[in-house]
Amino acid sequence: MDYSAMNTGLWSPIIQVAIVAGVILLANVMRRKIALIRNAMIPTAVLAGFIMLIGKFAGVIQVNVEFFEMLTYHAIAIGFIAMSLRTPEDNGLESGKHIGVKSGAIIVSSYMVQGTIGLLISLGLAYTIKPDMFKAAGILLPMGYGQGPGQANNIGATYQALGFEGGQSFGLAIAAAGYVCACVVGVFYINYLIKKGRLTKTDHDEISGSVTIDTFQDENEIPVSESLDKFSVQAALVLVVYGITYLVTWGATSGISMISEGIANTVNPLLWGFNFIIGSALAMGGRFVLSHLRKVKLMNRQYQNNYLLSRISGLAFDVMIVAGLACIKMEDLSGLILPFILMVVFGAIGTLLHLQFVCRRVYPNYYYEGLVSMFGMMTGTISSGVLLLRELDPQMKTPAGNNLVLGSSCAILLAVPLLILVGMAPKSTMMAFLTLGCLIVYYFILLGIALSGKKKK
Repeated sequence: MDYSAMNTGLWSPIIQVAIVAGVILLANVMRRKIALIRNAMIPTAVLAGFIMLIGKFAGVIQVNVEFFEMLTYHAIAIGFIAMSLRTPEDNGLESGKHIGVKSGAIIVSSYMVQGTIGLLISLGLAYTIKPDMFKAAGILLPMGYGQGPGQANNIGATYQALGFEGGQSFGLAIAAAGYVCACVVGVFYINYLIKKGRLTKTDHDEISGSVTIDTFQDENEIPVSESLDKFSVQAALVLVVYGITYLVTWGATSGISMISEGIANTVNPLLWGFNFIIGSALAMGGRFVLSHLRKVKLMNRQYQNNYLLSRISGLAFDVMIVAGLACIKMEDLSGLILPFILMVVFGAIGTLLHLQFVCRRVYPNYYYEGLVSMFGMMTGTISSGVLLLRELDPQMKTPAGNNLVLGSSCAILLAVPLLILVGMAPKSTMMAFLTLGCLIVYYFILLGIALSGKKKK
């Protein structure tokens, strides 16, 4: 085997990963040393992604777009599998399952709001001033805003193959705008509340990135280091589940292809695009099996460690953000500036108004903490939600931070109908309108779940 620089297949992936690592470190230094960037509360990974994008556009950084698309695709699945393997925790302040389901309903109902706004804009433009507009393009608003660059990349690429020219870059650009919205609008809103006297700003040491606060060692866990390192065990669990995810998805898509090629052409790309949902479900199943084995005394120790699994998911999400933003092709957006601006602006307004209404009723004891953390996550990622939350609750005394994690886990199941709607929308004009109606109906169902029961203030 040729180990020299001439073997690009051997060295190109390492060089690309090294570039990502270097840019992340540069972004971290800039964020720590430049007050303007630090005060804007832009997550380090997002700043690194924008540096990569600008460097690629200027010709300074060589980006292998195909390799970065693969990184984005795999990172979102690995991140959600690691998150789903975590053992559930009860903070003692509220019922975990109860508030987790409500938070999940808030998250998915926000997808419905964003999808409704997006489809109204894309359908409205298609029948007025932009007849060549891809009618189902509006579905990319919740993919980019609500779910981030990973799903924006996957679904955008699927729609691009179905005729939406520039669809992949359009979805990724919405995701990038979502991060700016989470930070700029979020910070502005917090400062507005402070000026109005509704909040008091607390000084604290900032955090950045996809971090959460966890206990390093739970009771009856495996040791930190024995014959097999504890981190190696966590990585092995995640990768085994991801391998099983591949086998299950391959088996399902092969079976569908044998039954009907027409159905396979619609469903199979979505199953591969949403493989992180399958992986998360399998991870939850694996977590249940491991817990049951301990209960029946067939296994004595707990193998999952929440702290290390959070570090794996944090790394995966940071890589996903950087790689996803670097994949944007600015030239593909030349004819999509108007729908892009309309979706970004009205998507942010609609999301904020929806969350103001629902968070006031679901989180009456910590309304503002719940609102800003949810807004940060529903336009960026969980990391931007945590960053905004830290401005109001630096010690994480309220359950708002935990709700983001619990809600994300429950949202995976509640968002399954969205998979069907994503596949329906691009099939025809009638299907696009039917998808719009389904989004509205499902929104009210989720709103009922979120507002069910009585909360005492």
